[in-house]
Amino acid sequence: MPLALSLLGVLSLSQCKESTDSTATNLKPIEDFNGYQTLEEYGEHLVIIAGCHDCHTPKKMGPNGPEFDMDNALSGHPSSLPLPELDRKDLEQKGVAATQTLTAWIGPWGISFTGNITSDETGIGLWTEEQFFTALREGKYKGLKNSRTLLPPMPWDMYKQMTDQEIKAVFAYLKSTKPISNVVPNAVPPIGSM
Repeated sequence: MPLALSLLGVLSLSQCKESTDSTATNLKPIEDFNGYQTLEEYGEHLVIIAGCHDCHTPKKMGPNGPEFDMDNALSGHPSSLPLPELDRKDLEQKGVAATQTLTAWIGPWGISFTGNITSDETGIGLWTEEQFFTALREGKYKGLKNSRTLLPPMPWDMYKQMTDQEIKAVFAYLKSTKPISNVVPNAVPPIGSM
C-alpha cells in the first residue's frame, strides 16, 4: 500500500508540473526594454542620456542662458538661420566655434550642421533601420555606405558602442517623434580645400 501511495503521489506531481509547463508555454514572451514599457520609451531615454538634444535641438536664449527649443526638438540646424560673420580662415586654423543655436560648427573640417533627426522626410522619416545602423556604426552621412564620414561634433565613434537593441530603440523613438520639416544645409568644406 505505501508503494502504491508513493507512485500515486509521484504521478500527481508530474501531472501538476505538466499542467504548469503547458500554461507557461501559452504565455506570450515579455519583451525586455530595460524597465520601459515600449521600445520607443526606452529609445527616448537613450536619446536623452546620450545627449542627442545637445546638438540636434536648436537653443533659444532663456533667463539663464541657452535652453532647448523643444518646439523644434531634434530638428537640427534651422535652415532659415544665416551663419554669423566670422573669420573662418582664422577659426579653421586655431579653434572651433558654434552658432548661437549650437547647431552649426566651424573648425578645421569646414562647417558642419547638425542634422534633422525627426520623423519628417527632411529628417530620418524615409530612412531604414539599416541606414540608421550604418550611420551610427560606420559614421556614414545619411546612413549611405558610399557617402562621406559624419563630421564633428557627431560622436558616432562613441555611439557605435551601443548594443543592437539600443540602436533599434533609438531609431524606433526617433521614427515616433513629431515630424518637423527642416532641410539642413549641406556641409561646407574648409577654406583651404575650396
